[in-house]
Amino acid sequence: MRRKKSALALALLFGAALLLPPAFDVRLRTATYRVETGRAGGTARLALLTDLHSCAYGSGQRELLGALARAKPDLVLFGGDLFDDRIPPAAAMTVARAAAARWPCFYVTGNHEVWSGRAEALCADLAALGVTVLRGTSAEREIGALRLRLCGIDDPAAGRMDAQLAALAARPDDGRFTVLLAHRPEHTAAYRAGGFDLVLAGHAHGGQWRIPFLLNGLLAPGQGLFPRYAGGLYDLGGGTRMVVSRGLARESTRVPRLFNRPELVIVTLHGTDAA
Repeated sequence: MRRKKSALALALLFGAALLLPPAFDVRLRTATYRVETGRAGGTARLALLTDLHSCAYGSGQRELLGALARAKPDLVLFGGDLFDDRIPPAAAMTVARAAAARWPCFYVTGNHEVWSGRAEALCADLAALGVTVLRGTSAEREIGALRLRLCGIDDPAAGRMDAQLAALAARPDDGRFTVLLAHRPEHTAAYRAGGFDLVLAGHAHGGQWRIPFLLNGLLAPGQGLFPRYAGGLYDLGGGTRMVVSRGLARESTRVPRLFNRPELVIVTLHGTDAA
């Protein structure tokens, strides 16, 4: 009996030793999603960076910026909480400065920028770098034959979400594929009612703890336990789809990630005549 207990204990320890490294792995990964637009046009690659929270990815943010360069995006979208309310903004500004020097960039606020009390100043700083700040506004872009409209709203903590969505709902119906950049994923009814083709969001941090193949996320702000929208591609109905990033924060998280690596998200849009 004693030998059996010892063998079981050794087996459990061995199993734990195998599981612990991947469980707490916080190396950056790139998650890719393919979205069919249903409209004429070629392809476009959108890079979604959310929830960095001013975390560091090597000297000069070379790890994150290197992954971004390898992904060869057409547009870079900052989906809120690029900055943090407790951590100095320098690391986040390094990413924004380098990205804006190379790609067209767009930004919406997250709750931490609003909580910091510096949202207006941060938006002004980003605009000075050439980043387009979307606050209930939109911008039109053509990437090859693909015609896009990029919309964005402030985080609901700013108290303007409903008015901004109403303003965006009045956009012209000109056949453009419409992308909404919004920090929080849980307001699905409002996004669907707005008639957006694709919503890009973050905020959930992947539910913080995951169990591969069993649990996609344990707890997310605004959604509580077992969040429905922790990370991935979702069909919201009515022709609206949503991609939720698991975010980039790592050393700033109060609860460590479990089986939940930080991620850079690349969404490839495919028009009807794309090769």
